[in-house]
Amino acid sequence: LELTEELRLELENRFCACLSQSMNFVMELSCRDFIFQHAGSRGIPCTEELMEKILACANSLAGEPLHPEDMITALSGGQSRALMIADIALLCDSPIVLIDEIENAGIDKERALGLLQRHDKLVLVVTHDPHTALMSRRRIVMGGGAVAAVVERSPQEAALYMELGELYRRQQTYQASLRRGDHLA
Repeated sequence: LELTEELRLELENRFCACLSQSMNFVMELSCRDFIFQHAGSRGIPCTEELMEKILACANSLAGEPLHPEDMITALSGGQSRALMIADIALLCDSPIVLIDEIENAGIDKERALGLLQRHDKLVLVVTHDPHTALMSRRRIVMGGGAVAAVVERSPQEAALYMELGELYRRQQTYQASLRRGDHLA
């Protein structure tokens, strides 16, 4: 397939979705209006059912629930990231997703990555977190602005991933307890 100028322009800004660490919304829109406007900007017909599905998906990733009438400028960091991850999974047709530090802001990274993969997204995650890095069977090591190495996960690292996963789930339980106001010890 030859990449014509017309096809290149059609694919521009649609081939790769990016999610950075900082989510600074400047539009005064409700979550409902944001989803409908984003769908419209991509030429996707949005229904109330799709909007509710995106918010339900976001709510499965974040500690605090989002509601259709919530203003996006008032969302917490975790709510914003959860909304954008759900939006990328269910609304964006971009096949590749770049995510900077998916584990930030209390997002359930295992659910988030699973969601994106179930929606046929190739996910590239930038991370310094060992558990997140070991989730993949292969990782790219960057250095000096270039690929320094491609590392296959060893059997010992796979065992370490399982061990770190248990700690991660324990931490998730503690976070849920803190949100409820429970004592941790």
